Amino acid sequence: MLKKFLLPLASTLLPASFGHAMSGTSPSPQQLDVGYYEFPPYIFTDDDGSTQGLGAELVRKLLRQAGYRAELHSLPSARLYQSLQDGSIQVWAGAPGKPELADSTLECAHTLGHVELNLYRLATRPAPRLPQDLVGKRIILISGYSYWRPATELLDDPALKLEVHRTSTHAAALQMLLRDRGDYLLDYQAPVEQARRDAGMPPLATTALFRLPLKLILSRRTPDAEQLRQRLDHAYEELHSAGERLELN
Repeated sequence: MLKKFLLPLASTLLPASFGHAMSGTSPSPQQLDVGYYEFPPYIFTDDDGSTQGLGAELVRKLLRQAGYRAELHSLPSARLYQSLQDGSIQVWAGAPGKPELADSTLECAHTLGHVELNLYRLATRPAPRLPQDLVGKRIILISGYSYWRPATELLDDPALKLEVHRTSTHAAALQMLLRDRGDYLLDYQAPVEQARRDAGMPPLATTALFRLPLKLILSRRTPDAEQLRQRLDHAYEELHSAGERLELN
């Protein structure tokens, strides 16, 4: 009778890890919701709805090394930032130093790569002197994208009297430029070059504006956010020491 009582009592006192070992299973890694906006070829939603690209694989690798599982969600930039602020998205691989995220996010230590923000034009157009040659010009932008603060201030400068045209994709933006529906395209190098090659278009004339670093950025509303940052930094260092390729470019 005593044995019948002690056996179930002992089983409730066993640590969870021992229970998993006895059953031959291990606990599932904690899921973290990772936000991104479409940025091919680094990170993008494929035709089957899966998230693809070197950036997606790098984020998955770092989180897996830290003991987490990444669930990736494609969002426009405004909604992504709001989700980082309210904690419904815990991780984003993006450009640090955004003022609107300063109070609601933490930045990991290591740089994952860089992206270039350029001003594109047809090869027949001369290189502009900035900012004076932009006065009254038509600028093509990608809807749902966030641009570096100095570029945003340039776009918002009332003295330039810019005529802004927005479109939903990089391919559509290139077509607008080719059809003279804009004088310049403000876009990031990686996705616009991917779209240009896919369309079989010749190279465009380019004025480089900014080169931006990419880091893992965490919502402060994530439970134990500081500990998560430390784990992700440590995961990067472990993988780097093992000779893993951890930069996008």
